[in-house]
Amino acid sequence: MTSPQSSESGRESVSLPKCVAVFVNTRSGRGKSRDLLHAIEARLRRRGFAVNICETSDAENLESRAQEMISTGARFLFALGGDGTLQSLVNAAYGHNVLLGVIPTGGGNDFARALGLPVRPLEALDAALSGVPRAVDLVRVCANGGVTRLYLGGGGVGLDSAAARNANGIFKNLPGRWRYVVSAICAYARYKPQRVRVTFDSPGEAIPAEEIPWRYSTICSVLNTPTFGAGIKLAPGARIDDGVLDFAFLERLSLGELLRVLPRLALEGTLDLPLLIRRKTRKVRIETDNPSDFQGDGELIGLTPVEMEVVPKAVQFLAPPIAEN
Repeated sequence: MTSPQSSESGRESVSLPKCVAVFVNTRSGRGKSRDLLHAIEARLRRRGFAVNICETSDAENLESRAQEMISTGARFLFALGGDGTLQSLVNAAYGHNVLLGVIPTGGGNDFARALGLPVRPLEALDAALSGVPRAVDLVRVCANGGVTRLYLGGGGVGLDSAAARNANGIFKNLPGRWRYVVSAICAYARYKPQRVRVTFDSPGEAIPAEEIPWRYSTICSVLNTPTFGAGIKLAPGARIDDGVLDFAFLERLSLGELLRVLPRLALEGTLDLPLLIRRKTRKVRIETDNPSDFQGDGELIGLTPVEMEVVPKAVQFLAPPIAEN
């Protein structure tokens, strides 16, 4: 792959491989991905790319086909879909010398948002192709039973995991943030907080690991992106390339508090909860009284106990240049 070169404007330019593979989950975004295929292929061909469209119907098949194409020499790969589709591509691509892109058509698109891409899919494609390679972090989660997976954005146990099950089920056709807000409300009606224990990595051998002792939890999340659930600002200080993870914890959430925050949550994505604990870490372990689902990027990954650690500069994505302060 050709390395970026300096242009006369002072910005980095990049010579891209001339063949691009586009992996699309045809069920993502209520069918929007399939509807855009012809427009995306035409736009890529006008820019001089040879295009290989790979249609899949589920995440496992997408990941398998991406691995096959990478093994035969594919080096420029786009995911057309949401965060779950992108997660499959990243798990296939990690450890290989490839350049990735995302055309957001899913219900959340929080990683695309963190990359600085426009929300409209064709505009996002243009912005990526006019951008530069950016090395970003991933989160490696090891779940009970030896399940290991990489995710890009937000993950956790508790209410958000229960909401993820609804968002991928009965409410999967609701648009954008409403899908997650309504899913969380319905999950809350049946949710019973359970006790968790959280252990953070030690910054040095002489310093013991910190922990949150056994406490009841409503939210217990580990994020790489500032938002999850289509723009809900759970970790506004998070960055996708800072080498650390952002942890968020809320012990209790009463019905009154939930009703109070709902309007701003639905309209602005703001989660204004004074008792929400936030901190940065490189590695964290979450245990629960009983085995519980852990979700990452809205996908159920495995059961607790789970350990998450940051994988710095793990993959390269095409993205708009970061604005200089």
